[in-house]
Amino acid sequence: MHKKDRAAKPAQANDAAFSRVIANTAWLLGGKGVGAILSLFYLAIVTRTLGVADFGRFALILSTAQAISVMVTFESWQIVVRFGQKHLHGGDPHALNRLVRFCMLIDIASALAGCLLAAAVALLLGPYFGWSRELAMQALIFCAAMLLGIRSTPTGLLRLFDRFDTGTVAETMIPIGRMVGALVVMAFTSSITAFLIVWACAELVCASTYWTLALRAARGRIGSWRSGNPLAARAENPGLIGFLTATNLSTTLSSVGKQVAVLIIGVFVGPTGAGFYRLANQLSQALTKVSGMLSRTIFAELARASASEGAEQVRALFRRMNRLALITGAAIIILILVAGKPLLVLVAGEAFAGAYPLLLLLGIAASIDLVGVSFSPLLMATGRAGLSLRIVFINTLVLLGMLTILLPRYGTIGAAYSSIAAALIGFLLMGWASRRAMREPQVSA
Repeated sequence: MHKKDRAAKPAQANDAAFSRVIANTAWLLGGKGVGAILSLFYLAIVTRTLGVADFGRFALILSTAQAISVMVTFESWQIVVRFGQKHLHGGDPHALNRLVRFCMLIDIASALAGCLLAAAVALLLGPYFGWSRELAMQALIFCAAMLLGIRSTPTGLLRLFDRFDTGTVAETMIPIGRMVGALVVMAFTSSITAFLIVWACAELVCASTYWTLALRAARGRIGSWRSGNPLAARAENPGLIGFLTATNLSTTLSSVGKQVAVLIIGVFVGPTGAGFYRLANQLSQALTKVSGMLSRTIFAELARASASEGAEQVRALFRRMNRLALITGAAIIILILVAGKPLLVLVAGEAFAGAYPLLLLLGIAASIDLVGVSFSPLLMATGRAGLSLRIVFINTLVLLGMLTILLPRYGTIGAAYSSIAAALIGFLLMGWASRRAMREPQVSA
């Protein structure tokens, strides 16, 4: 009887963890689902209001801002979740507070560095993207607003306290703000400037909402805001700097590669090609939002299991999430094949119908990423951030190398094939690393 009870505990813990992943993903998808639906409407407004060429210029500004953001921004939310577990469960709220303030300092410093980088990009690359001096200055201001809308640390607090439901409220501020603003712009004007103002305001509103809700959730649970020097967090959390560096570089390489594709297309093909590519990429990402949501919730649960439940719990949860991701990825590819072109024409109009082959190929690439969504969180949660970084680095080199070869010869369709090739290679390498992680004991971060 006692043996059965002991055997049942890991299974019960696994069921509970899996249930939390599904529930938390559902909360995130609630917000992202609203965002995905609204994005179809405000994308329709932007594309039909600006036209093909101006939408391309607008897309280049957005991609520039996002590329700079991921290049300089640290994934401080992962630090809060990974290292905050020990202080939260160990009853040391003051150490947790120092960790949070350390992450805040990182966020502020990276935002300021990003503003300097944005100024250089706007001045040096603006002419290659077809920007006037005035539009380059507007791009710089938009980048600054996006960078200063810091929300990574409060996101980590909400996920540390398992408040994915509250985070959903903050996340919806961006699509709601964009939708309301796009309607106002459509009614009174039709300029790139007006849409940039709307997008920037939505980012800032989202950030302020995140901070308000996170501080409310953390009240009385993270110690005093005067509890010592935040730099002490480095000594109190062994492996923090290595984890910080690896996660930042990993995110930077994987995200910058995708955003840089749009910028490279803008240089080689022009704003129209960049606009087609970004529209197709945005629609494919809207259909695969579940990938990012699963990744975030899986990481939180794997970090919790790794810290408390043990290796068997990690393995069981990982296997179940792989099966779920495989089914979801296959369903999304079928959805793009059946409804992709009608959706594209419905959203953007016949002028953008030529982007459908891009939508199909980028959707396949995104679905491959979705099938392997558990791989990177497993490596991060089990102290293999460095291995994950090396794989992402190789994958980014493959993407940029393929772009160099295929883009000049085949244009935007070559860029889409490059994305599929990079997704496949990344899937195979991450899968191999994850199998190693399942067999070997946990290592330090």
